[in-house]
Amino acid sequence: MSSQDKEPDAIQPEACWKVLERAAASPQLKRAARSREFLFYVAGKSLKDGTTEIHEQEIGHVVFGRDKDYDTSQDNIVRVSATELRKRIDAYFATEGVSEPLIFEIPRGGYMPVFRLRSKLPLSPQAQESLDHNLPASSVPFYRQLPFVFVSAVAILLAIYCAFLWRDNQAKDRALQPLAGKPALAAFWPRFLNAPNETDIILADTSFALVEDIAKHYFPLSDYLNGNYIRQIQSSDLSADRKADLSLIAVRSNGSVGDFRVAQRIRAFDPTYTRLVVEYAREYTADSIKRHNVILIGSQKSNPWVDLFYSQMAFTIEYDPALDQSFIKNSNPRPGELALYPVVPNPDAPVGYSIIAYLPNPSHTADVLIVAGTNSQATDAAGEFLTSEASMESLLKRFPARQIPYFEVLLKTTRLSGTPFSADIVTCRTY
Repeated sequence: MSSQDKEPDAIQPEACWKVLERAAASPQLKRAARSREFLFYVAGKSLKDGTTEIHEQEIGHVVFGRDKDYDTSQDNIVRVSATELRKRIDAYFATEGVSEPLIFEIPRGGYMPVFRLRSKLPLSPQAQESLDHNLPASSVPFYRQLPFVFVSAVAILLAIYCAFLWRDNQAKDRALQPLAGKPALAAFWPRFLNAPNETDIILADTSFALVEDIAKHYFPLSDYLNGNYIRQIQSSDLSADRKADLSLIAVRSNGSVGDFRVAQRIRAFDPTYTRLVVEYAREYTADSIKRHNVILIGSQKSNPWVDLFYSQMAFTIEYDPALDQSFIKNSNPRPGELALYPVVPNPDAPVGYSIIAYLPNPSHTADVLIVAGTNSQATDAAGEFLTSEASMESLLKRFPARQIPYFEVLLKTTRLSGTPFSADIVTCRTY
């Protein structure tokens, strides 16, 4: 083909960057901070710097904060993240980006994005000749078409509005239907299941909690988000083998069975509800927690996002590394309450504690629900408490006029041999 033939199909860097930005702003990538950073870095090297090849070690150093000469055979964070990024890119072009004329991918075996036009099926010469032959010699003047255009536009707008109302009513009906005949649950859960905001369920990062256990060091939310906790471990006086072990653990995406069960119980209210999204703590962003309703599952140790609310909470889950034991701290004990609620090991009748906190989000534009326990079973028991009509009825009785305010509840969880965990209210606070 001549250069003149090729020119209409030439792909300009500006167009590549625009489609990349649209993909990064899509639901598949907008809350995946590390995947977005990965994508923008390799795209910038390709589109802006003209780089033709980029190595795994460079990405690990720049994007994930690893040392310049770190061992990629021992730390596979780039390869794991690249696989996740490819899935998100494919999901975008299969959904929101299905009509994008320009698409891109990151082929396996490399990390540079490849842009290409979607394949088009051109008309055959015979079909094109027939189409040209049947075009009218003169078109209808535009002013003659105005009434038809106006009526069509109004009809389309009305159809869209009716569809919106129908979908909204369907969502409300779905949210309320599972709660029919359950007034205590219906008094609380529509705040999350029938709200104009999206509701995000954030699962704890148990890999991060394990890193803290082994390192015997607490890392705040800021270090968790920017990966600084890994750099601190690498610069510590731990042995080289221990540092390598911690790096391997840190890149794993592990969760707790109790956390998953809590999310499953909430999802069971309406499995088709599209505004209820389950996220992983490592993938969540500060922007979302300012705008959305959020359900944080796990304590501050395993779900660092709880850090944002720690100073407001009367009951917090603390950890004693010397005893390898969690306990509840009561920051302002009232008469008859304890300052500390320790977990006493008892294999015959295991006892634990859990907290439920219902608070406003940082921007006071939506609500936050924190569900955490001293162990996985206690977290699971708290989730069962929140989704049980009888349990929520016992909580509702503690509020004036049976109206639910912002609150905190401390629960004691127990289990007799061969029976499931049960949760009883120890004390509560209202705000």
